[in-house]
Amino acid sequence: MAWPARSPDLYPIEHVWDMLGRRIADRSVPPATLHELQQALLQEWTLLPQQAINDTIANMPRRCQACISARGYHTRY
Repeated sequence: MAWPARSPDLYPIEHVWDMLGRRIADRSVPPATLHELQQALLQEWTLLPQQAINDTIANMPRRCQACISARGYHTRY
């Protein structure tokens, strides 16, 4: 498969960043400073379930197949 120059659906870390971002957004008191954001991200990173990361990695063959089937166009991922 010719690897697309930039395809966020094929970068598992993008999905991890999304999980972290949603966890930060769900906080009752959002971070107000850069330092608070850094601390919140570190805290949420340690609380992120390893299984969520494992599931993202395990899902990669399906993501790749979806990208191939869509001929590089939009997929549900």
